[in-house]
Amino acid sequence: MKNLLASVGGTIGIIVAVVVVLVLVMLLLVVLTRYKKCPSDKIMVIYGKISPNKDGTYRSAKCIHGGASLVMPFVQSYTFLDLTPLSISVDLKSALSKQNIRIDVPSIFTVGISTDPAIMQNAAERLLGLQLKDISDLAKDIIFGQLRLVIATMDIEEINTDRDKFLEAISRNVEGELKKLGLRLINVNVTDISDESGYIIALGKEAAAKAINDARISVAEENRKGAIGEANAQMQQRINVADAESKAIEGENKAKADIAQSKALLRQKEAEAMKLAVTAENVQAAKAKEESYAAEQQAEVARASREKATKEADIIVASEIEKRKIEIEADAEAENIRRRARGEADAIYAKMEAEARGVFETLSKQAEGMDKLVKAAGTADEAVRLMIADKMETLVATQVEAIKNLKIDKVTVWDNGQNGDGKTATANFVSGMLKSLPPLDDLYSMAGLKMPKIIAPEKSDDSENTDKQ
Repeated sequence: MKNLLASVGGTIGIIVAVVVVLVLVMLLLVVLTRYKKCPSDKIMVIYGKISPNKDGTYRSAKCIHGGASLVMPFVQSYTFLDLTPLSISVDLKSALSKQNIRIDVPSIFTVGISTDPAIMQNAAERLLGLQLKDISDLAKDIIFGQLRLVIATMDIEEINTDRDKFLEAISRNVEGELKKLGLRLINVNVTDISDESGYIIALGKEAAAKAINDARISVAEENRKGAIGEANAQMQQRINVADAESKAIEGENKAKADIAQSKALLRQKEAEAMKLAVTAENVQAAKAKEESYAAEQQAEVARASREKATKEADIIVASEIEKRKIEIEADAEAENIRRRARGEADAIYAKMEAEARGVFETLSKQAEGMDKLVKAAGTADEAVRLMIADKMETLVATQVEAIKNLKIDKVTVWDNGQNGDGKTATANFVSGMLKSLPPLDDLYSMAGLKMPKIIAPEKSDDSENTDKQ
């Protein structure tokens, strides 16, 4: 039972919450749909139950121009008043003026609903629900009446000449009556004013004639003044001319006398001036020549100095240039010589170094050969003997080379014919030359060697003694 009651209570709570939400949503929708905005060219009139004013009085309607307002549902409603201006053509005829002259005053009035708070309250009370044509007819009737009233209080001259005063009176009277309906006068345009009797036309003609007569009088007066002035001017001109001629003759005579006197003085002054001028010219000519000679002398000195300076400059500059050129060429030649010397020295050094390496290699190889030769011979003496024996062929060739080119047929020997051996002098000469060469045996002996027996058998003691003898 308790569970059943709990479930029923929960369901009721949900239903109540849903109802509350629906009510709130509906209220929100109502508020959104009843919040009305007023366009700028209209007046929104809210009518129905209107809250009282601050002074406790009640209003029949609430007028809003621009903005927005909440229209309470069920107790209030709204509508709009159009602010479009109305152009009303008022063709007033036979309006009685202050002078009892009937005139026609065709005009055009522009009116519209006023946006002044007090005046648009009148419009809400008196014009709400009317069409623009109905409003125009009401305003037209008011304008007709007020226009007749204004014309009745003014003379035709005032109406015709003082249009500003006439329009001001119309605006003041008509606008005061239009405000009672909630309207305001925007503009008044009186197109033309005429009357049945032709009074206005006559006034115009009178004014025109008066203006023409005044103009003619002014022209005649000016012509008279001009004629008088012209006569006075001519009289004054003749007087002035005569006076001027008299003064001119007197002045001319005086001028002639002055001219004659001036000419005499001029001739005297010219003679004196000529004398002074000739003297001055001679003096000036002499001074000019002196100054000219001095100037020429100075010019010659200056020219000589300039030529001297020019020549010195040319010679010095040329010398300096030549000196500089020689120095540069000498420096260049010295540099070339230094470079060639360095190159030759490097080449000689390289050559000598190469020769030294060659000599070193040669001596090294010779030393190695000597070492091997000494080792092969057993002793150093034996090694020397072997080397001499190896060079013996070269020694013999050298001996033969000494007399190889001797042309015996060209040799002439002079002697006394005393040859005991029966040889000719030439043969003896050749034999003596051969004997002058060292024999191989002696060469071998000088080297500490002995020729092989097969080549040179040993000599006997007798032969040695014979040879010695």
